[in-house]
Amino acid sequence: MTLESPSRRDPARTRARLLEAAVAEFGDHGFSGARTDRIARHAGTNIRMLYHYFGSKDDLYVAVLEAVLADLRHDELQIDVDTMEPLEGLMGIFDFVENHFAAHPRLRKLLAFENLNEARHLAISTRIPEMATPVLSRIRKLLTRGVANGEVRAGVDALHLYVAMVSLSYYGRAHAFTLSRIFHKDLHKPSWQKAHLKMVRQMLAAFLAPEPG
Repeated sequence: MTLESPSRRDPARTRARLLEAAVAEFGDHGFSGARTDRIARHAGTNIRMLYHYFGSKDDLYVAVLEAVLADLRHDELQIDVDTMEPLEGLMGIFDFVENHFAAHPRLRKLLAFENLNEARHLAISTRIPEMATPVLSRIRKLLTRGVANGEVRAGVDALHLYVAMVSLSYYGRAHAFTLSRIFHKDLHKPSWQKAHLKMVRQMLAAFLAPEPG
């Protein structure tokens, strides 16, 4: 790719290209294995511009985490909780989470790398915790309405439920390589993933249903 000339430089576009290239590089190699010179080269610019826009490799990685998690939050917040029945809304949030993890394998890799690093870079960000607040607020609102109209069981904690949703969406894909080897079954096959999704949606709906009696 030809490096941009100063006369043609578009700051917003350059920053966006650097961020896109960084998502790919960090997603493929993790923080330790990623190289800033490769990011700059793939973005069609130079290392000086990378440090101009992002300051450091650490700051760039935090920006990457914020960007990919902002995309996930955007999908989660597509549910209009005021116009949907509570159980429908809760299942809809799960569907958005599940679809997003299915469509963004690099997000799964980035989260895996960051867990190995004990969330050292996530801890730096002030934006990421703020992003989570609206999601939990919507889940709490749906749970409260669902209990009130008898559609959802009482006593469900919003954070526990969200973590369960992410687990059901994430694990079968993030660990598909190892599980496929262990059980001699290709978990990447669309037919397996479709059947697994059907089962976990049934599990989630059954858990949320009011307890008998």
